[in-house]
Amino acid sequence: MDSVTQSAQISSSDGQNSAAKESKQPDSFLSSSTVSLIQSPQVKDLIHWRDPKKSGIAFGVSLLLLLSLAAFSVISVVSYLLLALLCVTITFRIYKSVVQAVQKSSDGHPFKALIDVDVSVPPETFRKHVDTSLTYINRGLKQMTRLFLVEDLVDSLKLAVVMWLLTYVGAVFNGITILILADILLFALPPVYEKNKVQIDQYIDLVRTQVNTTMAKLQEKLPAAMKRSKAE
Repeated sequence: MDSVTQSAQISSSDGQNSAAKESKQPDSFLSSSTVSLIQSPQVKDLIHWRDPKKSGIAFGVSLLLLLSLAAFSVISVVSYLLLALLCVTITFRIYKSVVQAVQKSSDGHPFKALIDVDVSVPPETFRKHVDTSLTYINRGLKQMTRLFLVEDLVDSLKLAVVMWLLTYVGAVFNGITILILADILLFALPPVYEKNKVQIDQYIDLVRTQVNTTMAKLQEKLPAAMKRSKAE
């Protein structure tokens, strides 16, 4: 009987642990989905300017693209980019054909090596990315459900405050302007943070402590019914 009781207790505790993990999973959605791309080694090397040449090219191209989108429509920007690419490839193709005719060489198509490259997406890779995207979508839907249906009053109030602040941001900036500022900050802040990590971490800890204190006071003032529902 003791062994049966112990096994039942272990199975119940495992079930509770798995349920707790599932309940905490949506809470980590925003952090995991937002910074997952930035945490990749290639992106971290770019934004920390490990290779100044590559970082400069990435920053310049991204900023030029965003500025173009701010001045022109998306269709115009895409059309001009594809037209410029075609002009380069056609000009190079004609140039190599003339050189081969003059030199009477048989080098063949100048882009033959690139044409022979297999650019098809393997089904396994496609399914992997679809499954990953579906996981994030499901987490996002679950997080939106708990926020908009007020499962946790404090989290819903945080979202309401953020949305209220964004109304003022939207009145001053449009989407492209925010993306341009985000692009500049993305390449400017990491080097500054690395040079002043200790001081910045101290200020961040002070702000985090103040926010946690304010949230704790707010939770203490919640109605008793809200506290009971949250505890359940």
